Formats: sequence, C-alpha cells, structure tokens
Amino acid sequence: MSDNVSTPHFTELTTGYWQHILNADQAGKLEAPWRHGYPARLPDGRVLMLPIRQMANAPGRAVASLICNHAAFDVAETLGCMLADKLAPLQPEVVIGLPTLGLTFAPIVARHLGHSRYVPLGYSRKFWYDEALSSPVQSLTSPRPGKHVYLDPNLLPLVRGKRVVLVDDTVSTGSTLSAPWGLMESLGAEVLACGVVMRQSRRWEARLGPERAARLIGVFDSPLLRAVDEGWVEDPKQTGD
Repeated sequence: MSDNVSTPHFTELTTGYWQHILNADQAGKLEAPWRHGYPARLPDGRVLMLPIRQMANAPGRAVASLICNHAAFDVAETLGCMLADKLAPLQPEVVIGLPTLGLTFAPIVARHLGHSRYVPLGYSRKFWYDEALSSPVQSLTSPRPGKHVYLDPNLLPLVRGKRVVLVDDTVSTGSTLSAPWGLMESLGAEVLACGVVMRQSRRWEARLGPERAARLIGVFDSPLLRAVDEGWVEDPKQTGD
C-alpha cells in the first residue's frame, strides 16, 4: 500500500486512550499488523496502548501518539516515575522542564529524584524577562519564526554551573530540543541528558547529532508506521525519508 491512501485507514477517536496501563495479557494483539492502537511496551513489561494517527501529508504512514495532558493522572504519574528511574543514575542537581507538555512530567521526575522544586522553561515572555535568556524555536508544529523559549531571570542562579537534565514528553524530529539544550549550555549548565517518555521513530538522531542523541533517554519507543491492507506495520524507514 502506498502513501496515496485516500480514506481514513484504521483510525478512531482517542477519548479512551492513555487512561490505563495494561498487563501484556490484557493488551490484546501485540504483534503487527495493528489496527487502531499500537502497544507500547514499558520497562516493567506492561503495555500502554497508543492511538495510531494517519499522517495528513503522507496518508500511507502513521505515528502512535501520546498526549499526556489527556492521560489519567495515575498513568502520567507512572510514566514520570519510570523516566525518573532512567535518569537517577546521572544524579542531576536540577530538573529542567520543557514547554509545553514536558511540564507535566518534570515535577514528577523532580519529586521522584528527591528534589523540592524544578525549573520550568516557557514560551510566554513576561515583561521582566531578558532576551539574553531566550532562544528561538522552530518546529514542525511551529514553523513560523518568532517563537522563543525563555528562562525566567529569577531562576538563573538555579541553573548556572549546575548538572541538569532536560525533561520533555516526547521527541519526534528533535527540532524543539535544540533551542533549550543550547540555551542551558550557553548559561553555564552541564546538560547530562534529555529525558522523554516517548521516543518516536529515529528521525531525531540526525537533528540532534551523535553526541546529543547518545544522551537522549526514553521510557519507551514508538515506530513510524506504514499502511497495509490489514492495518499498520512498522515502517522500515524510521528516519522518515
């Protein structure tokens, strides 16, 4: 089946997704082809079903999505704690939360690591902010120039000279990670790693480069998918080329 699929191909409403973590025997069919949901396997052997979303610009392909602010509280808490366990050996001094959905997981990670607070970055510029503590962002979802990621100047002493980890919800192309990663390093922080709950495909490797890509830590992986008559299977071209 080609990219020229003209009708919706095994997609459904996502209302019921991200509400439960299942034991493997509860998750149903774990092997491809998958129909409406992709079974993401977690470090403890359980499964989180992710809705499959057909790509608008390439309808013969799809991705499995995670929207953490639609998730049940206990699901988000569990995923955040799993991410914290992955980051714990690095012994970071500070957890940096990336906007927007990374701010769901950063406080969970920080608490689980025994920290009393975390440092949030944001896209909204307050009147007391300093442009020197910002970096321009461009991504697939925000292609127009002018968007910046900001650090509140009052939080600079918490970052400068510290060993930090960045926390976001997912990584796909890697485009949104470059700006905050570079900003933290320019302010004198040592970025030990960026932790995400979901690593989607492998497209981010080229954008981040080998040195940063090696420090990208995830809870689970979800592949790019391609359409077949029976549903969806893993696309061998995980770079999206």
